[in-house]
Amino acid sequence: MLFRTMACNFRIGHGYDVHALGEGRPLVIGGVHIPHERGCIAHSDGDVAVHALCDALLGAAALGDIGLHFPDTSEEFRGADSLGLLRRVVAMLAEHGYDVVNVDVTIVMQRPRLRPYIDNMRTAIASAAGMSVDAVSVKATTEEHLGFTGREEGVAAHAVALIATI
Repeated sequence: MLFRTMACNFRIGHGYDVHALGEGRPLVIGGVHIPHERGCIAHSDGDVAVHALCDALLGAAALGDIGLHFPDTSEEFRGADSLGLLRRVVAMLAEHGYDVVNVDVTIVMQRPRLRPYIDNMRTAIASAAGMSVDAVSVKATTEEHLGFTGREEGVAAHAVALIATI
């Protein structure tokens, strides 16, 4: 019976985001500015990793999605720093009695190679979410030149998050 009670205190969520890439735009992924000739076309800073993570966290708490709380039709969020949105999402979770246990993000992008930026992404996400960096996993992969990410038309990210009642 103890296991059942404990299991009910944990919730998991999944998030997904995608953005097209455009010439001359800044590329921000995982809260890190990455030198590249193209960046995400978006209403905010277009940070697909953090957007997917926000959706995973909101989903775990059954609080809707990022579009509900930060609509791309609102001037308030034009050019918004996604790490600031993540801070707000974590605060919403706390208001509803949840704490973030750990998160795992996978970024899908053909180019540039993201490995040199992963540790900085983990640190930025951990700081914004008020968590230990060892509870934040960020990975990157390509799709071997297949699909829109493989043709370098866009970037995608998946995230999962585990939350628990405080």
